[in-house]
Amino acid sequence: MTLVAPETGRRVPELLMPAGSMHKLRVAIDYGADAVYCGVPRFSLRARENEFRLHNLGEAVAYAREHGRKIYFTVNAIPRNSKLHGYLRYLKAMADLKPDALIMADPGLMMITQDHFPELPIHISVQTNTMNYAAVEFWRRFGAKRVILSREITLAEIREIRQRCPDIEIEVFVHGAICIAHSGRCFMSNYFGNRDANQGACNNACREPYQIFLKNPRKDDAEMEMISSDDGTFLMNSKDLRAIEFLGELAKIGVDSIKVEGRTKNDYYAAMVARTYRRALDDIYEHRPFDRSLLTELEKVASRRYFSGFLTRGLEERLPADELNFQNEEGDQRWRTHAYAGCVKRQDADGTAWFELKTRLTEGDTLEVFFPGQFESFEATAGKMLYRGEEHGVLSGGIGEVAMKLPFPVPPNAFIARALPVTPAL
Repeated sequence: MTLVAPETGRRVPELLMPAGSMHKLRVAIDYGADAVYCGVPRFSLRARENEFRLHNLGEAVAYAREHGRKIYFTVNAIPRNSKLHGYLRYLKAMADLKPDALIMADPGLMMITQDHFPELPIHISVQTNTMNYAAVEFWRRFGAKRVILSREITLAEIREIRQRCPDIEIEVFVHGAICIAHSGRCFMSNYFGNRDANQGACNNACREPYQIFLKNPRKDDAEMEMISSDDGTFLMNSKDLRAIEFLGELAKIGVDSIKVEGRTKNDYYAAMVARTYRRALDDIYEHRPFDRSLLTELEKVASRRYFSGFLTRGLEERLPADELNFQNEEGDQRWRTHAYAGCVKRQDADGTAWFELKTRLTEGDTLEVFFPGQFESFEATAGKMLYRGEEHGVLSGGIGEVAMKLPFPVPPNAFIARALPVTPAL
């Protein structure tokens, strides 16, 4: 939903968060999302790490409605003939749940959807690579309610599209992974691993290290290996998108929705990103200037380092030097100031909090605890942990449920993070 501040008249875009499971959906909403998107693997671009099926989509809709939020179903795969036969059954089941829209990419599925459920709103997926105002106008005449613009588009181009196409909603990606292929239309995964990215089964082949050898004609064509780091050369591994400091400009342009990528990311990612972008949008609503400490908040989530993507092409003078390069030598998501320790399930009367341990914790570690529904966080010091009835001063992640006393009341779905000793510079 697009909010309008009564005092200033400024438009505030909808915050649209990913949901790969019911738990992540609840977390995204509890931490500030205006809307969520999810879908079943067969017709969605997230076939792996996706817990949604037809039987539990109704639960997702009910939770969104209970909290006054919108929910969109992803039907954004590019299906083969074999998938078309069962589509009507899936479509009827989804339509009966009355989502706020279907996010779609394939014209054939759109045609079938409109033929059988013309009242069901359609949002045009980023997979259609919509780059210009003529294409946006085409989708408006087709009957689409919203177009999700290509990730490869700039702020200046978005502004012109909004000016020339005022009668259709537009959505822009502002956070998450960037694909080496144009808007995710990639064939590497299919070629190397027989897993079709356009069917939702991407194996992230672009993230792998590759050995690259060059020939030097001045030295009898001697082969020389090109090495970027000790782990290898990550030629196709882009940094992650982070455009939070440009939300004010997107709001002024009149963007209706800002979108976060990450249905396969964990619940901590959903909470931290939602709370931070929620604060930035609330600041816009209240006519407050951008708070640069929000950049630090997003460093608490693992990333491949951040940059502002294609949005700021032509605005390079406004960017720090380390954001000008797409490539990240590390190749994995090591860049963070905090490690996800656990999501609180419950707390006993004596202050003992129970959670699934996600990382190594040692007595004396500095912890930060984040609550749903508020931006303020709280610090604590890790004490002894209870595991299988015995106390421990150190435990490793992945062992299951542990307990630890905290010096303040903690609600369910509060997140505990361990502060890391080295803080990267912004």
